[in-house]
Amino acid sequence: MKIQGQTALVTGGGSGLGEATAHELARLGARVALLDVNLAQADKVAADINAAYGEGSAVACPCDITHTDSLQAAIDQATAALGPARMLMSIAGIGVAKRVIAKDGSPAPLEDFVRVINVNLIGTYNAARLFAAACAKLAPMEDGERGVMVLTASVAAFDGQVGQQAYSASKSGVVGMTLPMARDLAQYGIRVCTIAPGLFATPLMKTLPEPVQASLAASIPFPARLGKPEEFAQLASHIVTNMHLNGEVIRLDGALRMAPR
Repeated sequence: MKIQGQTALVTGGGSGLGEATAHELARLGARVALLDVNLAQADKVAADINAAYGEGSAVACPCDITHTDSLQAAIDQATAALGPARMLMSIAGIGVAKRVIAKDGSPAPLEDFVRVINVNLIGTYNAARLFAAACAKLAPMEDGERGVMVLTASVAAFDGQVGQQAYSASKSGVVGMTLPMARDLAQYGIRVCTIAPGLFATPLMKTLPEPVQASLAASIPFPARLGKPEEFAQLASHIVTNMHLNGEVIRLDGALRMAPR
Protein backbone atom coordinates (compact mmCIF):
# COMPACT_ATOMS: atom_id res chain seq x y z
CA MET A 1 0.00 0.00 0.00
CA LYS A 2 1.22 3.46 -0.80
CA ILE A 3 1.48 5.57 2.34
CA GLN A 4 1.01 8.95 0.70
CA GLY A 5 -2.50 10.33 1.08
CA GLN A 6 -3.65 7.67 3.56
CA THR A 7 -4.68 8.07 7.19
CA ALA A 8 -2.96 6.23 10.04
CA LEU A 9 -4.01 5.67 13.64
CA VAL A 10 -0.99 5.57 15.99
CA THR A 11 -1.71 4.42 19.53
CA GLY A 12 0.92 5.66 21.95
CA GLY A 13 1.73 8.38 19.42
CA GLY A 14 2.61 10.95 22.06
CA SER A 15 6.12 9.68 22.76
CA GLY A 16 8.85 7.16 22.02
CA LEU A 17 8.34 4.64 19.25
CA GLY A 18 4.84 5.95 18.54
CA GLU A 19 6.06 9.52 18.13
CA ALA A 20 8.85 8.45 15.77
CA THR A 21 6.44 6.34 13.72
CA ALA A 22 3.94 9.19 13.43
CA HIS A 23 6.69 11.53 12.21
CA GLU A 24 7.93 9.00 9.63
CA LEU A 25 4.46 8.32 8.26
CA ALA A 26 3.77 12.05 8.00
CA ARG A 27 7.12 12.55 6.24
CA LEU A 28 6.00 9.94 3.72
CA GLY A 29 2.76 11.81 3.08
CA ALA A 30 0.27 10.20 5.47
CA ARG A 31 -2.19 11.94 7.75
CA VAL A 32 -1.65 10.73 11.30
CA ALA A 33 -3.93 10.55 14.33
CA LEU A 34 -2.05 10.35 17.61
CA LEU A 35 -4.11 8.30 20.06
CA ASP A 36 -2.65 8.68 23.54
CA VAL A 37 -3.77 8.72 27.14
CA ASN A 38 -1.49 11.74 27.62
CA LEU A 39 -3.22 14.38 25.51
CA ALA A 40 -0.67 17.10 26.32
CA GLN A 41 2.16 15.04 24.84
CA ALA A 42 0.07 14.03 21.83
CA ASP A 43 -0.88 17.67 21.22
CA LYS A 44 2.79 18.66 21.20
CA VAL A 45 3.71 15.93 18.71
CA ALA A 46 0.76 16.85 16.49
CA ALA A 47 1.83 20.50 16.53
CA ASP A 48 5.39 19.52 15.57
CA ILE A 49 4.15 17.36 12.68
CA ASN A 50 1.76 20.03 11.42
CA ALA A 51 4.57 22.59 11.53
CA ALA A 52 6.91 20.28 9.62
CA TYR A 53 4.54 18.82 7.02
CA GLY A 54 1.64 21.23 6.79
CA GLU A 55 -1.51 21.94 8.74
CA GLY A 56 -3.90 19.00 8.72
CA SER A 57 -1.11 16.42 8.74
CA ALA A 58 -1.81 15.34 12.32
CA VAL A 59 -4.43 15.43 15.04
CA ALA A 60 -4.19 14.44 18.71
CA CYS A 61 -6.98 12.29 20.16
CA PRO A 62 -7.33 11.47 23.87
CA CYS A 63 -7.56 7.71 24.15
CA ASP A 64 -7.40 4.89 26.68
CA ILE A 65 -7.09 1.71 24.62
CA THR A 66 -8.43 -0.40 27.49
CA HIS A 67 -11.81 1.35 27.35
CA THR A 68 -13.83 0.73 24.21
CA ASP A 69 -15.87 3.95 24.46
CA SER A 70 -12.69 6.03 24.72
CA LEU A 71 -11.05 4.18 21.85
CA GLN A 72 -14.09 4.39 19.58
CA ALA A 73 -14.46 8.11 20.31
CA ALA A 74 -10.80 8.64 19.35
CA ILE A 75 -11.24 6.70 16.10
CA ASP A 76 -14.37 8.71 15.31
CA GLN A 77 -12.52 11.97 16.01
CA ALA A 78 -9.62 10.90 13.79
CA THR A 79 -11.96 9.87 10.98
CA ALA A 80 -13.84 13.18 11.11
CA ALA A 81 -10.60 15.17 11.03
CA LEU A 82 -8.46 13.14 8.62
CA GLY A 83 -10.68 10.63 6.84
CA PRO A 84 -11.02 6.87 7.38
CA ALA A 85 -7.83 5.08 8.39
CA ARG A 86 -6.21 2.32 6.36
CA MET A 87 -3.24 1.97 8.73
CA LEU A 88 -3.10 1.09 12.42
CA MET A 89 0.17 1.38 14.31
CA SER A 90 -0.60 -0.23 17.67
CA ILE A 91 2.31 0.90 19.83
CA ALA A 92 0.83 1.94 23.20
CA GLY A 93 2.02 -0.21 26.07
CA ILE A 94 3.34 -0.30 29.62
CA GLY A 95 5.79 -2.39 31.61
CA VAL A 96 6.27 -3.35 35.24
CA ALA A 97 8.91 -5.54 36.85
CA LYS A 98 7.75 -7.70 39.74
CA ARG A 99 9.15 -10.98 41.01
CA VAL A 100 6.61 -13.73 41.64
CA ILE A 101 7.64 -13.76 45.31
CA ALA A 102 8.70 -10.49 46.95
CA LYS A 103 11.67 -10.20 49.31
CA ASP A 104 9.29 -10.38 52.28
CA GLY A 105 7.88 -13.66 50.99
CA SER A 106 4.55 -12.27 49.83
CA PRO A 107 3.17 -13.09 46.36
CA ALA A 108 3.29 -10.45 43.66
CA PRO A 109 0.15 -8.24 43.54
CA LEU A 110 -2.26 -9.75 41.02
CA GLU A 111 -3.54 -6.30 40.03
CA ASP A 112 -0.12 -5.40 38.58
CA PHE A 113 -0.21 -8.46 36.30
CA VAL A 114 -3.80 -7.74 35.27
CA ARG A 115 -3.04 -4.10 34.43
CA VAL A 116 -0.17 -4.99 32.09
CA ILE A 117 -2.26 -7.65 30.33
CA ASN A 118 -5.16 -5.21 30.02
CA VAL A 119 -3.06 -2.52 28.34
CA ASN A 120 -0.56 -4.50 26.29
CA LEU A 121 -2.66 -7.44 25.14
CA ILE A 122 -6.35 -6.64 25.56
CA GLY A 123 -5.79 -2.99 24.59
CA THR A 124 -3.92 -4.06 21.46
CA TYR A 125 -6.70 -6.43 20.49
CA ASN A 126 -9.31 -3.77 21.23
CA ALA A 127 -7.62 -1.33 18.84
CA ALA A 128 -7.18 -4.05 16.21
CA ARG A 129 -10.80 -5.20 16.23
CA LEU A 130 -12.27 -1.68 16.04
CA PHE A 131 -9.86 -0.64 13.29
CA ALA A 132 -10.50 -3.84 11.33
CA ALA A 133 -14.29 -3.50 11.52
CA ALA A 134 -14.11 0.04 10.10
CA CYS A 135 -11.41 -0.76 7.53
CA ALA A 136 -13.31 -3.77 6.18
CA LYS A 137 -16.10 -1.42 5.07
CA LEU A 138 -13.76 0.64 2.86
CA ALA A 139 -13.49 0.07 -0.87
CA PRO A 140 -10.57 -2.21 -1.81
CA MET A 141 -7.47 -0.73 -3.39
CA GLU A 142 -5.08 -2.41 -5.82
CA ASP A 143 -4.87 -6.19 -5.45
CA GLY A 144 -7.86 -6.09 -3.12
CA GLU A 145 -5.98 -4.56 -0.20
CA ARG A 146 -7.98 -2.49 2.26
CA GLY A 147 -5.57 -1.83 5.12
CA VAL A 148 -2.59 -2.79 7.26
CA MET A 149 -2.02 -3.04 10.97
CA VAL A 150 1.36 -3.18 12.69
CA LEU A 151 1.30 -4.46 16.27
CA THR A 152 4.10 -4.10 18.82
CA ALA A 153 5.49 -6.98 20.85
CA SER A 154 8.98 -7.21 22.37
CA VAL A 155 11.94 -9.55 22.46
CA ALA A 156 10.69 -10.23 26.00
CA ALA A 157 7.98 -12.32 24.32
CA PHE A 158 10.73 -14.85 23.53
CA ASP A 159 13.38 -14.38 26.24
CA GLY A 160 11.86 -12.44 29.09
CA GLN A 161 13.96 -11.64 32.12
CA VAL A 162 13.38 -12.24 35.81
CA GLY A 163 10.48 -10.08 36.93
CA GLN A 164 9.02 -9.72 33.44
CA GLN A 165 6.26 -12.32 33.83
CA ALA A 166 3.42 -9.88 33.11
CA TYR A 167 5.23 -8.01 30.34
CA SER A 168 6.46 -11.18 28.63
CA ALA A 169 3.02 -12.81 28.86
CA SER A 170 1.34 -9.75 27.35
CA LYS A 171 3.82 -9.48 24.48
CA SER A 172 3.74 -13.24 23.86
CA GLY A 173 -0.01 -12.85 23.49
CA VAL A 174 0.48 -10.22 20.80
CA VAL A 175 2.90 -12.52 18.99
CA GLY A 176 0.45 -15.41 19.30
CA MET A 177 -2.50 -13.58 17.80
CA THR A 178 -0.59 -12.14 14.82
CA LEU A 179 -0.89 -15.10 12.44
CA PRO A 180 -4.48 -16.10 13.28
CA MET A 181 -5.55 -12.47 12.96
CA ALA A 182 -3.82 -12.17 9.58
CA ARG A 183 -5.58 -15.33 8.43
CA ASP A 184 -8.91 -14.11 9.79
CA LEU A 185 -8.68 -10.72 8.08
CA ALA A 186 -7.25 -11.97 4.78
CA GLN A 187 -10.78 -12.21 3.39
CA TYR A 188 -11.09 -8.43 3.82
CA GLY A 189 -7.68 -7.58 2.39
CA ILE A 190 -6.28 -6.42 5.73
CA ARG A 191 -2.70 -7.42 6.55
CA VAL A 192 -1.32 -7.90 10.08
CA CYS A 193 2.33 -7.91 11.17
CA THR A 194 4.10 -7.45 14.48
CA ILE A 195 7.43 -5.86 15.36
CA ALA A 196 9.29 -7.22 18.40
CA PRO A 197 11.80 -4.49 19.34
CA GLY A 198 14.78 -5.02 21.58
CA LEU A 199 16.43 -2.26 23.61
CA PHE A 200 15.53 1.16 22.22
CA ALA A 201 16.43 4.71 23.21
CA THR A 202 12.93 5.67 24.31
CA PRO A 203 12.07 8.27 26.97
CA LEU A 204 11.57 5.43 29.48
CA MET A 205 15.04 4.06 28.73
CA LYS A 206 16.56 7.51 29.06
CA THR A 207 15.33 7.75 32.67
CA LEU A 208 17.94 5.11 33.58
CA PRO A 209 21.42 6.22 34.70
CA GLU A 210 23.94 6.59 31.87
CA PRO A 211 26.11 3.67 33.07
CA VAL A 212 23.05 1.39 33.01
CA GLN A 213 22.16 2.52 29.49
CA ALA A 214 25.75 1.94 28.37
CA SER A 215 25.76 -1.54 29.89
CA LEU A 216 22.52 -2.44 28.14
CA ALA A 217 23.82 -1.11 24.82
CA ALA A 218 27.02 -3.16 25.19
CA SER A 219 24.93 -6.33 25.47
CA ILE A 220 23.72 -5.93 21.88
CA PRO A 221 25.96 -7.86 19.43
CA PHE A 222 25.80 -5.39 16.55
CA PRO A 223 25.36 -2.52 16.38
CA ALA A 224 26.43 -2.24 20.03
CA ARG A 225 24.08 0.61 20.81
CA LEU A 226 20.46 1.14 21.71
CA GLY A 227 18.02 1.03 18.84
CA LYS A 228 16.85 4.35 17.45
CA PRO A 229 13.10 5.02 17.42
CA GLU A 230 13.48 6.06 13.78
CA GLU A 231 14.64 2.52 12.96
CA PHE A 232 11.42 1.12 14.39
CA ALA A 233 9.47 3.70 12.39
CA GLN A 234 11.27 2.80 9.18
CA LEU A 235 10.43 -0.88 9.59
CA ALA A 236 6.80 -0.11 10.41
CA SER A 237 6.56 1.99 7.26
CA HIS A 238 8.20 -0.71 5.15
CA ILE A 239 5.65 -3.25 6.36
CA VAL A 240 2.92 -0.97 5.03
CA THR A 241 4.51 -0.68 1.59
CA ASN A 242 5.58 -4.32 1.18
CA MET A 243 2.35 -6.12 0.38
CA HIS A 244 3.75 -9.64 0.76
CA LEU A 245 4.56 -9.07 4.43
CA ASN A 246 1.64 -10.59 6.32
CA GLY A 247 1.20 -12.68 9.45
CA GLU A 248 4.86 -12.18 10.38
CA VAL A 249 6.62 -11.24 13.63
CA ILE A 250 9.91 -9.42 13.03
CA ARG A 251 12.56 -9.05 15.73
CA LEU A 252 14.31 -5.68 15.59
CA ASP A 253 17.10 -6.10 18.11
CA GLY A 254 20.64 -6.18 16.68
CA ALA A 255 20.78 -9.96 17.34
CA LEU A 256 20.18 -9.41 21.07
CA ARG A 257 19.13 -12.35 23.23
CA MET A 258 18.22 -11.23 26.71
CA ALA A 259 20.06 -12.70 29.70
CA PRO A 260 18.00 -14.08 32.62
CA ARG A 261 18.56 -10.83 34.55
